[in-house]
Amino acid sequence: MRLVLQRVARASVRVGGSPRAEIGAGVLVLLGIASGDTKAEVERLAAKVARLRVFENDDGRLDRSLLDTGGAALVVSQFTLLADTGKGNRPSFTAAAAPEVAEPLYEHFCEFLRELGVPVQTGLFGARMRVELQNDGPVTLVIDA
Repeated sequence: MRLVLQRVARASVRVGGSPRAEIGAGVLVLLGIASGDTKAEVERLAAKVARLRVFENDDGRLDRSLLDTGGAALVVSQFTLLADTGKGNRPSFTAAAAPEVAEPLYEHFCEFLRELGVPVQTGLFGARMRVELQNDGPVTLVIDA
């Protein structure tokens, strides 16, 4: 599993030209599910996202989490994060989980974040989407599980 987390002032996703989801301050999470990923790994990574201290305290230090700030998460499935570009010019996506495996794990990630107390909006699994964001910082992290 690999995710890219970006701290945002706002983020939104559109599917087929129609608005799908929008958040204010919080994080945009691009989530790639790999073959062999498990519910336990998904839960561990969701808990990390909820508790990751990527928001500034009054002294300007990154010392506050989504749970501390009440920020939201916009979670977008993105199998392309698992691309292998080692050979040639065409990426291989063989490390990505098949959609019938990845979608339930993606949904579980989102539900587990909600259970932890994070407001969650989502993209549409498997759809072509337009994601817009206003980066805050910028703060961008790549996390492998």
